[in-house]
Amino acid sequence: MDETARRPATMLTVGGRRLATLVRPGAGPPVVWLGGFRSDMRATKAEALDAWAAARGRAFVRFDYAGHGESEGIFADCTISDWLADAEAVVAALAPERPVLVGSSMGGWIALLAARRLRPAGLVLIAPATDFTEALMWEQFPEEIRAQVMRDGVWRRESQYSPEPTPVTRALIEDGRRHLILAQPIDPGCPVHILQGMADPDVPWRHALRLVERLPEAGVVLTLIKEGDHRLSGPTDLDRLVAAVEGIAPPDA
Repeated sequence: MDETARRPATMLTVGGRRLATLVRPGAGPPVVWLGGFRSDMRATKAEALDAWAAARGRAFVRFDYAGHGESEGIFADCTISDWLADAEAVVAALAPERPVLVGSSMGGWIALLAARRLRPAGLVLIAPATDFTEALMWEQFPEEIRAQVMRDGVWRRESQYSPEPTPVTRALIEDGRRHLILAQPIDPGCPVHILQGMADPDVPWRHALRLVERLPEAGVVLTLIKEGDHRLSGPTDLDRLVAAVEGIAPPDA
C-alpha cells in the first residue's frame, strides 16, 4: 500500500454522525467518488483515481457512507435516503464547485439521485445499480425470502465480497421505493459515461441498457466490456475508468 492510501481520514459531521473523508486539493472541477453497497473509499478503483488526481493535480474527494468503512453508524440501520444525504452533504462541504460524480454500483444510483440537486459537471457510472433494492433485490427474491424480510425485518444474504452476510432490511427495501427512477426519463443535466461489464453477475448489462434508455439522446456514452465482471478493477479496467473521468470534464483552464 502506498503512502497515499495510508493517509488518515478526516471526520465530517453529517446529521449527528461522523463520516470519514479523504480530500486531495487540486484543480477543478472536483472529482467525487461514490462507492458501492458495503464498499469503502479505499477500494481499488478509488485508489486508482486518487493516484491519477495526484499525478494530474486534480481535486479528488472520497468518503465512506454511514455504516461503511471508517465512518460511524450501523450498516443495517441505514437506507438509501441516509446514503444520499451523506453524499449531498459531503459535496456541499468539500466540493461545492460543480463536481464530477463517479459512482460505482450503488454509487451510480446515488450519483443519479444527487444530480437532481447538485447539477454536476459530469457523471461516470461503473455498473450502475439503479433502483437495485427493487429491480435487483426484491423482484428477484423468491417468495420465502420476501416473507422473511417482511416478518423478521431482515434477511442476511451471503456475499462473495464480504466474509459476513449482508443484511437486507425491510427498511432498505421500503425506503428504496421512494427513490426509484427507471420508470421515467432521467436528465442529470450533464454528460454521462457508463462503464459496464457484460459478465457482471450482480448488475446485468441489460440493466445498464434500461438506464441508457431513460437518459437524454445526447451526451451519453455506454462502454460495454464483454469479459468485464462487477468490480471492473483490473489494470485495463482502471485505465478505462481514468480515461472516462479525464474525458467527461477537463480541468479548469
